[in-house]
Amino acid sequence: MKRYYFYLLLICSFISCKPYKAAVTEPNQMTYSQFRAQQNTFASKDGNIHYVDKGKGPVIVLLHGVPTSSWLYRHMIDDLAKTHRVIAPDMLGFGSSDSPKGYDIYSETQHAERLLALLDSLNIKTWTHIMHDAGGLWTWELFKKAPNRINNLVILNTIIYEAGFNPPIRFKKGFMARTAMWSYRNGVTTNMMLKGLFKEGLTQNTLNKIDVEGYKTPLKEGKTKAMYYFFSQTCNDLTNYQPVISKIDIPVAVIWGENDSFLNWKNQKETVAKDLNISNENIHLLNARHFIQEEQPKEITKIILDFLD
Repeated sequence: MKRYYFYLLLICSFISCKPYKAAVTEPNQMTYSQFRAQQNTFASKDGNIHYVDKGKGPVIVLLHGVPTSSWLYRHMIDDLAKTHRVIAPDMLGFGSSDSPKGYDIYSETQHAERLLALLDSLNIKTWTHIMHDAGGLWTWELFKKAPNRINNLVILNTIIYEAGFNPPIRFKKGFMARTAMWSYRNGVTTNMMLKGLFKEGLTQNTLNKIDVEGYKTPLKEGKTKAMYYFFSQTCNDLTNYQPVISKIDIPVAVIWGENDSFLNWKNQKETVAKDLNISNENIHLLNARHFIQEEQPKEITKIILDFLD
């Protein structure tokens, strides 16, 4: 069924399809162009990484997943920045950041190396780490390289173990997967893909045209090489990070959309809670699906600040 849906998306790029319809825009709503204008630039060894750096105080790092960017956290950044310094990067191949040629350049290991280089360049020694989706994989690799840099960990619908991992697409590396990624430069195909993604990833899709533009623009710019690696490599051969995860000994909180069909909490909850020594009071299940930052940003922010306090 999933493979059929993929081919349907390809067909829709060449025939007349109804465009993505979104909710009415809000007055004074920040556009994606305005959001990008706030970002700084870090020249990593592989290409420019753009990131938000806002606020003062203890550092919070916000890490997105696939196929999103720091735009996912736009409703949370300002509130968190009232009491903390917030760093929200677009990882290489996503959002505003460069999307250079290559395949292994988008591996979990290299994403972690670039994130550490960014934080080193900002002279940030330790921080609270918050991640979503594939950001979890980059985080587990980061713990391998620098296990003492993260003070607190907040998990938001993140890839942890195979038992909870149910990606919407799995590709074999090659022509068809590359064609699918290439097709997302087409507005119609991108609209269809996002429409399906948000239909499955949100309890109720209330995203308006400006909201969607922040997700659609990078795809139309051709930033799909990192996605290609994820769907053709990571999704087919998920690394077992249990030896790394079970050694983590810091405060951990889980905030999870309990109706997420992509990443299931129920199937892995006992193992995760045991391996990370998470108390029940620090496990928060929300009435939401995958993109909880879109559905309940205020509630998530409150839980994070209460946890850190």
